[in-house]
Amino acid sequence: MNDLQVTVVKAVKAPLAPSFVRDVLRAAMAEPRVGERTVELCGERVPGLTVRVASDRELHRLNLDFLGEDHVTDVLSFPSGSAALDGYLGDLALSWAAVIRQAGGYGHAPEVEAGVLSVHGLLHLLGWDHADPDEEREMTALTLACLARSGLQPSSHRLDAVE
Repeated sequence: MNDLQVTVVKAVKAPLAPSFVRDVLRAAMAEPRVGERTVELCGERVPGLTVRVASDRELHRLNLDFLGEDHVTDVLSFPSGSAALDGYLGDLALSWAAVIRQAGGYGHAPEVEAGVLSVHGLLHLLGWDHADPDEEREMTALTLACLARSGLQPSSHRLDAVE
């Protein structure tokens, strides 16, 4: 499965094409385990999600309001809980400022970092987590496989959990 309805909302000025985000997430759906999990959650419905490109301030507020965490973060995932009914997986919030900071810190393009965070968020919407080392290795390997389908390769130290 690689059919996916992606709505991109840019709440901040960011030179990130919505089509890029859509293409990365749709390519991720072609990864067999991702496609299988999506079918488990959505059945035959076309899955959908929204990606909001926002500010550090907004991510900080969302993190505090919904998770009780009083700090900024790079990406948040909000599963809808209704995927089985309507195919809607949920919402992602991406901090554009974090994308720029982290891309510079890791030495790759902002688009690569936006891809990493978008796929990471998608995997959370689909139920993957990284609470323990085994889960983190699995999620990291899956993230890299999804990114490879878009031709994106993060810097070698961006996703170290696999190594």
